[in-house]
Amino acid sequence: MLIIGHRGCRVEPENTLRALKKGMECADFVEVDVRMSKDDELVVIHDRTLERTTNGKGLVRDFTLAQLKELDAGKGERIPMLQEVLDLVRGKGLLVEIKEPGSEEKICALIKERGFENILLVSFSPLAIKRAKEMLPDIKMGIIYSRAIENPVRLAFGIKASVILPKFELVRKELVERAHRHVLMVFPWVLNTEEEIRKAVEIGV
Repeated sequence: MLIIGHRGCRVEPENTLRALKKGMECADFVEVDVRMSKDDELVVIHDRTLERTTNGKGLVRDFTLAQLKELDAGKGERIPMLQEVLDLVRGKGLLVEIKEPGSEEKICALIKERGFENILLVSFSPLAIKRAKEMLPDIKMGIIYSRAIENPVRLAFGIKASVILPKFELVRKELVERAHRHVLMVFPWVLNTEEEIRKAVEIGV
């Protein structure tokens, strides 16, 4: 099994450099979410809005990078840019979630420019993953889903994804076995308790 630090590490302010540093101490990969600022910069934040994770208010898309950098993302941390994350995590595993379809071109261009290899791009959007794979054919891709879909294995193959990322409640042993037969990895989310991890082991994740 692989351990992935969701949004860095849950004991630190999520999607901050501080959380990533902590997550890198105990996880094989760390995960971040990427959105676009008003001036089309790639920033690392989960929600469309600022209220939950910062002292700001409003839509992320309505603020420039400079304005976003003025906000407190917890414990004095700032909202990082994707390029800051790539520089910090270099040499370790990184999972990047494309939150906004249409931003994949800029994300892929930055990854290619930085020469980052130990990376996995994932999204709820099959089209975003398909496009990202065309731009970065050597990088592994994954499709996320939170509701039951008819055939996630077929969907993954159709967009050339290597990983399916179902919400943990949707994971069954039969799904894991079928995915593994087709050389697909299964990354369920989010496992935070010993009981959940034991169940994942039992069904072969």
